[in-house]
Amino acid sequence: MRIHDDEVEIDVDLVRRLVARQFPQWAGLPLRWVATSGTVHLLFRLGDDLCVRLPRDGGPGDAAKERAWLGRLAPLLPVTIPEIVGAGEPTEDFPGHWSVFRWLEGSAPDPERLARPEDLTEDLAAFIIAMRSLDPLGAQTAHRGAPLANLDSQTRAYLAQLTPQDGIPIPEVTKAWDEALAVPSWDGPPVWVHADLMPANLLLVEDRLTAVLDFGCMGLGDPSCDLMPAWNLLTSRTRPRFRTALNVDEATWARSRGRALSMSLILLPYYATAAPPWSRPRAAPSTRSSTTLNPFVKRRG
Repeated sequence: MRIHDDEVEIDVDLVRRLVARQFPQWAGLPLRWVATSGTVHLLFRLGDDLCVRLPRDGGPGDAAKERAWLGRLAPLLPVTIPEIVGAGEPTEDFPGHWSVFRWLEGSAPDPERLARPEDLTEDLAAFIIAMRSLDPLGAQTAHRGAPLANLDSQTRAYLAQLTPQDGIPIPEVTKAWDEALAVPSWDGPPVWVHADLMPANLLLVEDRLTAVLDFGCMGLGDPSCDLMPAWNLLTSRTRPRFRTALNVDEATWARSRGRALSMSLILLPYYATAAPPWSRPRAAPSTRSSTTLNPFVKRRG
């Protein structure tokens, strides 16, 4: 369960105590750790219908933002999003805010196993269009909503650490980053973005997108933030369909590619040690991968 040095001790016994004290109506339900927990939160299945979610570092996490917005956004979006049914408060045992959610059925997408990948492409585009149409009043800046240029120094620092032994084509990757920075910045009004549309945050039932998870990065920003599925999930066959459905201009498309590349370069070295299965780039992205250099990388040594 543990992948970061600054994580607090969280186990089934701790979660059972928290639930029993603050939500005694659920104290008798079976509780088990969810192996597909993310990099920021740990998940525990509570009975058949509920899920307990706690920040790994025991900090405030995304609870305040999610409590303020999820209920307001849910009726305005075309797919299900997480529903908070219990707002857990800090205790002596656990210093952070935590939440109880409705359990959502589904599986993360595997592009190699989709019978009709164009359906997922259209579903994703419909979700992003709905997000963009939300009223921006009162929303804060998204976690990744700032201009792409803000990522330049950090991205180049990681580029400088690459060696030929990493199996990454350094000249091609550097050129791709330079090209992304050279395009115009977003000059329109900021729009609502989810800002973390990784494969693991998407749930499918019978190959259709039925739910989007983890809204902790949501807010206002450059619409290119939500185009990263083009590079971390979709294939060369479905990518043009995605772009057409969203009517994406050249500059926004290029910035989205740059964002996906920057995120991979920054996160890949860290998770290569902390959580190797999540850091392995593949020619076809895995449903478990939260970072990928696809389509820039074929393999990593």
